[in-house]
Amino acid sequence: MEVEKAIRTRRTIKAFEADPVDRATLEELLELARWAPNHHLTNPWRFRVVGPRALDALKAAAADVARAGAPEGADQEELGRVAAAKLDRAPTLVVVSTKHSADPVQDEEDAHATACAAYNVLLGAHARGLAGYWRTPGVLRTEAGADAVGLPRDERFVGVLYLGRPRQTADPPDRAPVADYATFLD
Repeated sequence: MEVEKAIRTRRTIKAFEADPVDRATLEELLELARWAPNHHLTNPWRFRVVGPRALDALKAAAADVARAGAPEGADQEELGRVAAAKLDRAPTLVVVSTKHSADPVQDEEDAHATACAAYNVLLGAHARGLAGYWRTPGVLRTEAGADAVGLPRDERFVGVLYLGRPRQTADPPDRAPVADYATFLD
């Protein structure tokens, strides 16, 4: 697929077939990540493909976080169920994080490089006929969520990539014209 077409046609899709993405395809996609722009070639990105046990632990943590943060009078069990169910939307989840360094400027650059690496994975998935989207569930900013997926304390959570075969399509939303967000300086 031509790169401009891939950029313009990739969409957030939230309805997937049940089969997970096979390991060989995941390895191809994760190989694309390493080609992201990366100052000093620190390769800060980390990807964790979530398996069944890790998913169960993550869903339990998400439910606990949702129940704990429920407003007074809310149905805590229902909020917990909904939070856990959001992690079942796709057959394959990939947790993306970035390695911390001792330098705050390097950390910022590495976080941006990791976001580019994650987008490479999404574009590569799209080019292979897969669908995907990026979420940042709050549970992965908690100790319980980090523990569920083996996220060490020296890494910063960036997002979760939801991947699978699409069961729907989506038309592109309107986008702001270049004049709304770009300035050409003298």
